[in-house]
Amino acid sequence: MDPDYSAQDVARCDLCKTAIAQRYCDFCHVSLCKPCIGEHISDEYDKHKIVPIHKRNSTLIYPKCETHQNEDCKYQCQDCSCFVCSHCTASLTHSGHKFLNLEELFSSSKKHIQYDREELDNNIMQEYKEIAIDLENKIANLDVEYKNLKTELSKQREEIHREVDKAIHKMENEIDEIKVKHHSILQKHLDEIKQLQSLMQQTLHALNEMEESNEVSSIIQYSSKNEEFRTLPPKVHVSVPKFIPKQTEREELCRLIGKLTPLSTTLEERVFTAKKPNTSVRELLDEPEVLNTIKTGHKNLHSVSRLNEEQIWTSGITAEIKCFNIQSVLQKIIQTKSREIPWDISVDTTGALLYCDVETRSVYKVKNDQTEEIITLQGWKPINLCVTSSGDLLVAMYSDDETQSKVVRYSGSTVKQTIQFDDKGQPLYSGNGYIKDISENRNLDICVADCKAGAVVVVNQAGKFQFKYTGHPSPTKTKPFVPRGITTDSQGRILTGDMNNHCIHILDAHGQFLRYKNCDLIYPWGLCVDNNDSLLVCEVEKGNVKKIRYLK
Repeated sequence: MDPDYSAQDVARCDLCKTAIAQRYCDFCHVSLCKPCIGEHISDEYDKHKIVPIHKRNSTLIYPKCETHQNEDCKYQCQDCSCFVCSHCTASLTHSGHKFLNLEELFSSSKKHIQYDREELDNNIMQEYKEIAIDLENKIANLDVEYKNLKTELSKQREEIHREVDKAIHKMENEIDEIKVKHHSILQKHLDEIKQLQSLMQQTLHALNEMEESNEVSSIIQYSSKNEEFRTLPPKVHVSVPKFIPKQTEREELCRLIGKLTPLSTTLEERVFTAKKPNTSVRELLDEPEVLNTIKTGHKNLHSVSRLNEEQIWTSGITAEIKCFNIQSVLQKIIQTKSREIPWDISVDTTGALLYCDVETRSVYKVKNDQTEEIITLQGWKPINLCVTSSGDLLVAMYSDDETQSKVVRYSGSTVKQTIQFDDKGQPLYSGNGYIKDISENRNLDICVADCKAGAVVVVNQAGKFQFKYTGHPSPTKTKPFVPRGITTDSQGRILTGDMNNHCIHILDAHGQFLRYKNCDLIYPWGLCVDNNDSLLVCEVEKGNVKKIRYLK
């Protein structure tokens, strides 16, 4: 069996143990090769039921009749509610009773079981998964939400500080004004005292002269001023104002700051709405078909993104991003704003082109020929992009020192989620500047092709690790698995390019290997799918985009 098309060994004959089994005994439940069938049915030929091996377990196993040995009960007595054989139906015990055919009952029950299984698998479990993802997202966002709450509190603290500073500054000005008045009062009294001191000094000088003088008239006419001087000026008391701090109770302070609303918990009733089972399952083609080859002229073509059913965007190791129609006709060329290489491109839900620029640490949006910088990083460099079904932007990035990598979810320019570590605190992605192509599948899982780690790493919407795919052994695929480019289709399958082995790996949504696809690809890198699940693949050295039909 071709190892490129199967991940399991073939069934072997249970008798000879070596030959490949083509048949199956649905009575004895053994696999058989054609030569061993005769030996197996040599005894009691009638009892054996030989069927093709792919139809094994198709023969019904009826209960044995307790009354008539070796007889199968193929009916149920409707009156007695017991299983009966054909002999029992004719017996006096069940005379006049009605009988139900067990094969018909089995078929009806099987349909009911199938319906229950499909409803449980496709609908009910999906509802619970969405509920769990919603709760995981709420838990993951708690840190951000409570950080925002503390930020609001800090803003209030700063506002109160500003108001307190204004009030204190006003009181400080009042103190300065009072001080000036205080000084003026004291200075006025001091000036009066100085004036009296000067007058007394003059009087004392006159008295000294008169005491030495012998002039009769001046001495006789002398009039004492000491009585006037004995009346001392009043003592001035000007009290310094006192600051009396207001005694604020804790409750008053809390009212001044504001208040927190209490934690509110409500339970909203959910109503399960049954969904129609998905009947549009598309199987993989054994031999994929190349529908078209678009020659882009890019040097080292590495990214392709679908604009619409008729147009695609492409980019390589130049500053040019080119738009082609599906007939290979060039529609438009856009130059990056910095004239540097766009390391990845994507298209958002409005049809705008997005690209990341490692040199400027920015993500740009181009619409109506206008380029806008929507995200600028500090200490990190954006390397790959993906627009989710909800319109969010996932950006894979690495640190300036190339020791860490992470995926960040943005809504516009606002960070909503950071995915970097698993539940044990270990890095999910290799810490370097290598390409980490990114995509979202229909289960909202986030799939990253980590080429340096040689792995596809998948986390759920909440960022919880789901699985890691490191390649599938094959005698024809001998070189190390280096995933470059990743995309997902409407069936939830994951497709990633294997540059070293010149092929595409196709996985199911749970990471199980399904098949290799070659299509004569040479160094496949960038991938995307269109609305019809046709695969678009970049051939990095040739500069071609191949459109491939790989589903029935």
